[in-house]
Order: sequence, then structure tokens, then C-alpha cells
Amino acid sequence: MAQAKAQTKSQSKVSSLEGNEIEEGYVRTHAPVKGRWGDTWNIFKNNFVQFVIINVFTLLFFVPGIAVAYFRGAYISQMGLVYPFSNNALGVYPITPGMVGSAESITLSADLLFISLLVVAGLIASVGIAGACYATKKMINTNGQFHLKDYFKGIKVNYFNVVFPVTVFMIFIFGSFCVSDWAKWQIALGYSKGGPITAQVFMIIATVLVGIIMMWILAVGVSYRVKFKYLIKNSFVLFLGTVVQSVFMIGFSLIPAWFLLIGTTSQFFLVIGCIIYIFIGFSFTILCWMAYTQWVFDMFITPAVKSEEEARKANLSPKQLAAEKLEDEKAAAREILAAGRSELVGRPLRPIEGGTQVAEVGIAFSRADVARVANDRAKISDEINAYYEEHKGEAKYVEYEKMFAEREKALTTNNGKKKKKVNRNNLLGN
Repeated sequence: MAQAKAQTKSQSKVSSLEGNEIEEGYVRTHAPVKGRWGDTWNIFKNNFVQFVIINVFTLLFFVPGIAVAYFRGAYISQMGLVYPFSNNALGVYPITPGMVGSAESITLSADLLFISLLVVAGLIASVGIAGACYATKKMINTNGQFHLKDYFKGIKVNYFNVVFPVTVFMIFIFGSFCVSDWAKWQIALGYSKGGPITAQVFMIIATVLVGIIMMWILAVGVSYRVKFKYLIKNSFVLFLGTVVQSVFMIGFSLIPAWFLLIGTTSQFFLVIGCIIYIFIGFSFTILCWMAYTQWVFDMFITPAVKSEEEARKANLSPKQLAAEKLEDEKAAAREILAAGRSELVGRPLRPIEGGTQVAEVGIAFSRADVARVANDRAKISDEINAYYEEHKGEAKYVEYEKMFAEREKALTTNNGKKKKKVNRNNLLGN
């Protein structure tokens, strides 16, 4: 009971999202049949090559960030070779100065430069994330439909929705590195450990929490078109309603990153992690997170799933829809033609429902009752004529009458010496 109440409360808070789905050029036609993860696995398995393509394109936009990380490591290593980090123990010439805390100071100065460049690289990486999120979202909602142009359409549609959470998270990453480096430096210089360690732990926890919230802002931003304040509000509501599940799913989605993390101590896992990221690392993370968040959206928001025919018509222009409607009406008239002419279908008839109703007259009635009935019948007659005048110009009636008129005028039978005109009574005869 309590869970149902909590779900209802969350539904009311995220109601502003309903009807604002970002579906540029496609309509959602797929709802999970075998369960969310069974369907996700089938999509991944049946479209593996497409996910590799998405991953490769996304990887290209991460190259600047990878380059910054590489040069940071190279810079710190080079400075470690150049600087004399120990005193001359014998106290003889050459005398080297004390270098206590110099290594930590070098790391701090390096991170101030390179991690700030990593924030800028995040602006470029957001391009790839935007395209990958849109293409993956479409594949989830259409059971695997993918075109390369979807990736670039996603960049156009979702970039500004992606760059905000990515930039905020990278700023916290920058702060986390700098505070951790500063803490190590202060401890190396001999200062009290309590303050630096507290600041370091606080910054790491804040970065993790902000990272989870930014993941939700990313999911909502690439899925729904809403104002910024509602984007933030709804993201917080969905996060608070699914804290445990969200933490677990982010950890699961980042399995490729765990290989790289383990790779810092094992060369084998480093190679495995690099291979995974080259082929499916980014795609795997985005697919898992998009599939999970779509499940949450469907739980709190009525999913707008349409049939294949509705999806096809949704992609037609107003002119194409009008032409198709006209053709359907003509086809209906042609089918009716085969059954013979009838005013029941060839003339607009007012529906029985609605309009004036004839008042009932009891066993005993007066002249006023008779007059009222006559008046109601006259109104009905006028309504029938008005309905006819209003609808007689519709294509299905015009086409219907036109075909019969043409056949009555043009069809003839050759009965030996003379031609016999075919009228509505022998229209279908030969």
C-alpha cells in the first residue's frame, strides 16, 4: 500500500513530462514483451554491429579528453625524472635543497592545468554522447531501428541537453582532483591530517552524488522536451524515488570502466578494458542507462506507444496525409460501386444520435401535443437537409456520384442494330 502511494505521488510530480517526448523523425512503436532486460538483451544481440558503429563515432569525440589524460601522466612522469627529490645525505657538495612535498605540489599544479583542460574536452565529448543517446533511445523505442543519420540528428537535438550535466560533473571532477592533491600536499608538509582528509572525503562523496544526479538529468534531457527548471525538478524526483536502483544500475553500466580501473594494477585487465572501450564500451553504458531510465519513465508516465500504421502516418506531411485520405475515400467509393448504387451510402445522412428528438405523446394528448410533434419533425427535416448541404461536397460522396454519372453517360451495350444507354437500374449489367 505504501509503495503504491509513493508511486502515485511520484507520478503526479513528473506529470509535466507526459506528452513531451523527444521523438524527432520517429514514433515509439515498441513496448517490452519479454521484460525490460530481456528485450534490451535482444536489441543488443541483434544489433551488435550498429552498437559498434555508435561506439566508434562516440570514441572519436573522446579523443581530446584521452589525449589530455595521456599528457597529464606524461608530464608528471617527466617532472619526476627532472626534479631532485632527496637531500644529499652526506652533506657534501653538491648540496640539494629539501624537496618535501614537491611531488605532491607538482601533481597539484599539473591537475590544475590538465583537469581544467579535461573540463573543456567534456564539451567536445558531449557531442558524441548526444548522438549516442538519441540513436540508442530510438533503437529501444522502435525495437532496433537504426540509421547513421540518427546519430547526427541526435547531436542537433540533444547537444545542449547533454552539455550541461557533463560540464557540471566535470567541474566536480576537477574540484575532487584538486582537493585530493591539496590534501596530500598538506599532509606531506606535516600539517594536521584531519582537515585535509575531511575535505577530500567530502569532495569525493559530493562528486559521486552529483554524478548520479547528472546521469538522471542527462536521461530526462535526452528523452523529454521541458523547461530547464522542470528538467532539474523531475530529475531530482526520479532520482529520489529510485536511489538504490539508480546506484546499482550506474555501477552495472560502468562495467567497462571497472576493467580500466583494475587495469591500473594489472596489465591484462588494462588491455581488456581498452578493447572493450574501442568496440562497445560507450554503447554498453548508454544502452544500459537508457533502458533502465525508460523503464522508470514507463512506470511513472503513461508510455506513448503507437501502432506501426500510426507511426507511418506520423511521419507523413499534412499534404501527404490529405492525399492519402482522399485516395482512401475514393477507394471506398469504388468498392461501393461494385455493389450497386444506393442513396444510403451515396447521400450524406444525419446520424441518429444527437439533434432534435421527437417528443413522446401519451394515450391522452391535446392539439398542443400534436403541434409540438409536427414542429419537432419539421426541425428534424431541416437538420437532415442542413447536414446534407454541409457534407455533400466531401470527396467520398462526390466521387461516388461522379462514377455513377460517368457510367450512366458513357456505358452502352451494343444490341445488334442500336446502342442501349445504361442507366442506374442496369448499371452492373453487360
